[in-house]
Amino acid sequence: MTLSIIIIILIMAVAILLLLLEIFFLPGVTVAGVGGSIFAVGGIIYAYSVGTIIGHITLISSIVLFGGMFFWLLRAKSFQRIALKTNVDSTLTSTRDMGLHVGDQGITLSRLAPIGKARFGQTTVEAKTQEDFIDEQTPVIIVRIEGYNVIVEKQLTIDNE
Repeated sequence: MTLSIIIIILIMAVAILLLLLEIFFLPGVTVAGVGGSIFAVGGIIYAYSVGTIIGHITLISSIVLFGGMFFWLLRAKSFQRIALKTNVDSTLTSTRDMGLHVGDQGITLSRLAPIGKARFGQTTVEAKTQEDFIDEQTPVIIVRIEGYNVIVEKQLTIDNE
């Protein structure tokens, strides 16, 4: 009986540790979350197989312990040391704000496969092609502007205005 209780305590401790790691330190669903869930369910089932009272005690104490550690980690000053505190204050300039219009002619600065860099006048933007690829230093014309995307296609010559 004592050995069973020690096993239950160890299984539930591993389950709680893995679940807290999953929530606070590992992004997405990882092996820790799946493993923690399996350990938690397995530990509770094992506790109930030992005895109903032990199962109830295990279930309630693990919920209380998990909840307490969860809230403690949320409020802990040590958790704030690893938190990201960088503020992003940059903005994205719309291609329409850059003075680009459908029909503007330019040249590719990199290969568009299907996205790359192109220059229209003095403005360099990320351009997208409807075709498969457009090689570097190829004349292009803007056929459509969709939000922040400049859609281009090949042009035979660049008109100098």
